Amino acid sequence: MAQTLAELAHRGVTLAPSTVEDTIEKNISTVAQRLGIQVRSAWRYFDAAVLADRLADNAQAFGESSSATDAGRAPMPPLDNPELALVLAGVPDSLAQSGGDLYAVIVNVAVNAWMAGHIHGEDGCTGCDGSRGPAGHDWEARMRTITELQPNITKWFDRDVWTAAVNDAGYTVTRR
Repeated sequence: MAQTLAELAHRGVTLAPSTVEDTIEKNISTVAQRLGIQVRSAWRYFDAAVLADRLADNAQAFGESSSATDAGRAPMPPLDNPELALVLAGVPDSLAQSGGDLYAVIVNVAVNAWMAGHIHGEDGCTGCDGSRGPAGHDWEARMRTITELQPNITKWFDRDVWTAAVNDAGYTVTRR
């Protein structure tokens, strides 16, 4: 791994050591599996310079395909999206219910966001037929229902309102 990191540095590319380590491990395992040999024997096919070239090419291609402001960011739904507002609104409650366990809150948000994304895309998912209540697979109907249940849902997109709700739950968000 150290040799690959050094080769990357010579090419002006910086990657996290864990990323390089995972890539090497995956490549060695794949070689061993495809050749039907033991992992320790697959190391004879490893070339740090070749791997560094490939990683550098990938990093360059990624850099060229993404603007600096968009790199590493998921596409955002419209800021008035009711389902996203529900996910945001659930954070203060989740903090209070979990006793401030930030990991539990992040998992809760991630699961809810994943489900929201799945629900948004399930119009074409045949495995989801009949899996949800009366709104079925009509995403627009789901958004209308959420908005009817919580008419002022867009308030959760205001950072001050959200921070006040977190504070009301007995927590603060501060940087150390």
